[in-house]
Amino acid sequence: MKKTIKNLAILVLAVVVTSAFTNYKGEKKQVKVDHSKVVWKGYKVLGSHEGTVQLKSGILEFDKEKLTGGEFVIDMTSLVSTDLEGSDSKAKLEGHLKSDDFFGVEKYPTSSLVFTKVKASGKNAYDVTGDLTIKGKTHAVTFTMSIYGSKANAALKIDRTKFDIQYGSPNFFDNLKDKAIYDEFDIVVDLEF
Repeated sequence: MKKTIKNLAILVLAVVVTSAFTNYKGEKKQVKVDHSKVVWKGYKVLGSHEGTVQLKSGILEFDKEKLTGGEFVIDMTSLVSTDLEGSDSKAKLEGHLKSDDFFGVEKYPTSSLVFTKVKASGKNAYDVTGDLTIKGKTHAVTFTMSIYGSKANAALKIDRTKFDIQYGSPNFFDNLKDKAIYDEFDIVVDLEF
């Protein structure tokens, strides 16, 4: 009997120690890609262009109500311009953005974002660091994400030159004058899960 109680105590201790050092992953919530929106905006000396790109998949991880992680795949082939509706310039811009000068979607049809660190910064806000992969190159990005019920939003500023997208950059080409395209572009994300 003493031996049985001792073995049971050792087993309980082993379970407690193991669970204390095991990472709790919590609940994974699928992002409803058809109800979510990703808007991009790029800037040049003489103006800007904007459009959308679709999520292929997305997951947000929670421990109870607290955001703990996330992972997204972006369908780069879905990239479209929304500021040039109904014009020949629209097809030309979209084709150029999908070419090797920019996102090279034939070779790199998807991009991804994997959260590596999430820290609460307010009641519904989180400071997020993640690994962003575009054109096979991965760099860390930081941004704030807000969560309200089953919705989340975030805004990211991305330096395209880190991902080998140098076309029209005044940091790589001289004498561009009014044809220069700024290195940073914006992404605004509205998610439903």
